[in-house]
Amino acid sequence: MKYLHTMVRVSNLEESLDFYCRKLGLQELSRMDNEAGRFTLVFLAAPGDRDAQIELTYNWDPETLSGGRNFGHLAYRVDDIYAVCARLRDASVTIQRPPRDGHMAFVRSPDGISIELLQAGNPLPEREPWISMPNVGSW
Repeated sequence: MKYLHTMVRVSNLEESLDFYCRKLGLQELSRMDNEAGRFTLVFLAAPGDRDAQIELTYNWDPETLSGGRNFGHLAYRVDDIYAVCARLRDASVTIQRPPRDGHMAFVRSPDGISIELLQAGNPLPEREPWISMPNVGSW
């Protein structure tokens, strides 16, 4: 058995690609438009890690998406959690759970999917502005 991907429905494909690719740093691996089914699939992965993919599913006909407690979050290991969170914050992404401990943070995609960021190796030394930042919303 081999893990292939996690599918996430998105309501606005361009907004989601902006978040996942430009802001978070994933790369688009492939895309398929299905005219008969009226949907687009876009497969993404972190650079150098094609084995852990996200499938963005965009249905062309408008629909309301709502999250459920049966899906928790996506998680990525990062080399410098402070640098990643600063880049996301500068791109207007809300840091819902700041990396106060130098180890873990949470953000959300435009469709409300929680993304956990975990520091590679040992936690980084605690530092401002992260120590003083409150949690925002839920993750």
